[in-house]
Amino acid sequence: MLRRDVAIVGVGMTRFGELWERSFDDLFVEAGLEALEDAGMGGDEIEAMYVGNMSAGRFIDQEHVASLIADRSGLTPIPCTRVEAACASGGLAVRQAILAVASGMYDIVLAGGVEKMTDVTTEEATATLATASDQEWEAFHGITFPSLYAMIARRHMYEYGTTREHLALPPVKNHRNATKNPKAQFQFEITVEQVIESPLVADPLRLLDCSPVSDGAAAVIVCPLEMAKEFTDTPIVVRATAQASDSIALHDRDDITTLKATVEAAKTAYKQAGVEPEDVDVAEVHDCFSIAELVAVEDLGFVEKGEAGEAYHDGMFEIDSDYVAVNPSGGLKAKGHPVGASGVAQVVEIVEQLRGEAGKRQVDGAEIGLTHNVGGSGGTVVVHIFERAD
Repeated sequence: MLRRDVAIVGVGMTRFGELWERSFDDLFVEAGLEALEDAGMGGDEIEAMYVGNMSAGRFIDQEHVASLIADRSGLTPIPCTRVEAACASGGLAVRQAILAVASGMYDIVLAGGVEKMTDVTTEEATATLATASDQEWEAFHGITFPSLYAMIARRHMYEYGTTREHLALPPVKNHRNATKNPKAQFQFEITVEQVIESPLVADPLRLLDCSPVSDGAAAVIVCPLEMAKEFTDTPIVVRATAQASDSIALHDRDDITTLKATVEAAKTAYKQAGVEPEDVDVAEVHDCFSIAELVAVEDLGFVEKGEAGEAYHDGMFEIDSDYVAVNPSGGLKAKGHPVGASGVAQVVEIVEQLRGEAGKRQVDGAEIGLTHNVGGSGGTVVVHIFERAD
């Protein structure tokens, strides 16, 4: 339970994609300025910053990211803290900002996320992402993240009868949603046949099952709910912030078709918020691979274990569904996946949805939204629940 209510009052995000003409710090500053403008405040009102970033040291040879961000943002000497939890770095940065405000330590905090991944080759990016797995028991033996999620997919197919066609359905949906998102990396539709016939990456996963390598940044501004109306007519209340951990290596888990950290974080979040899975109107879930979205909707309680494939076949997670709309932004698959920024961008999308400002991808009547951000193959998971407060 939070000691005082917290709200999101400003959001900002760059376009995601292969942004070779932009620098790491340019991206963060653009997202941060957009968030400040959205909240109608100046940088001098920010008291602290938390920045999600997975691996600037390997992607752009830059460490000491917190100092760089504070410097380039013109916000020294306020405290700025880098947060790293692999692909969950952004979600965890948002959580740290919320906790800092909820505790009373600060009133106005900016949480951001940034990654610049396309300055290295695909092979170098794959090797860098593999550092989020167990180096001794997984990466040393040549395992990559596509192969880890391929093992999850194979086991899910064996246990529950999930088909190759089922795996293709989340990417098809997410690409369709991304055509309505002007900041998405891939703004074109794909078909089930195109997914199945795309080049093999790690059996059964193919190229169009996989999220891309991306550049981008996102930022949100949080403050006490009692102050929120000073900055916006539609504050979005944080109803829950939850985090859970699991073994970093897949072989240490009882069941690799379930991300236990998702189950535990979701359980805590639903209890904090006083809601059930069926109360959620819109969700941004971590779909780094097609199987990841199928497993996520099961572990978050949107459907029973093993039923996700048929639920996608029935259209339960479309924007115009009567159930819960999943990844209206296009998700990591089509919006893009600059790993340190992805968790923050999920919050940006939910805030815009709950405000009714999501344009052509708006989920009608959305009042409760959820974000689900995963680090690695499920070693870290962060779940947030938000609600419109007016």
